[in-house]
Amino acid sequence: MKLKISTKVQQDFLKVKDGFNEQLFLRLNPPFPFVRLLRFDGCEKGDLVSIELDFVLFKQMWESQIIEDSLDDSKFHFIDVGDKLPFFLSKWKHTHIIKRIEGGSEIIDDIDFYAYNLLFTWVLYPILYLQFLYRKPIYRKVFG
Repeated sequence: MKLKISTKVQQDFLKVKDGFNEQLFLRLNPPFPFVRLLRFDGCEKGDLVSIELDFVLFKQMWESQIIEDSLDDSKFHFIDVGDKLPFFLSKWKHTHIIKRIEGGSEIIDDIDFYAYNLLFTWVLYPILYLQFLYRKPIYRKVFG
């Protein structure tokens, strides 16, 4: 299932790229589930990110690896792939794109995900969509 959300901000794309750090990662997490950051290496190929999701009644681990990153004169992107996913996901690939545009940058969250069956994938879609929509005002505030 594909999910894509775009946010325009007013900072140069290289400043936005530099702002993709541990502090931003923590700010982007929605209020629920609670997230405990265990490891954050960065946004370059080979880096790892590990979190614990706390759903109050149970906890789930999520580990992703950055498998690709690229920078040119007009765009930066990196891709994280879920190595260890919560039980409700079977596949996760998140492409983060920061493009230079007139007057600033465009941040694009381009996600491919699947649950263990099609029905649950469709159930997860609005939940994940809202969690990534939650990022838009944060991006605008941080990169105003």
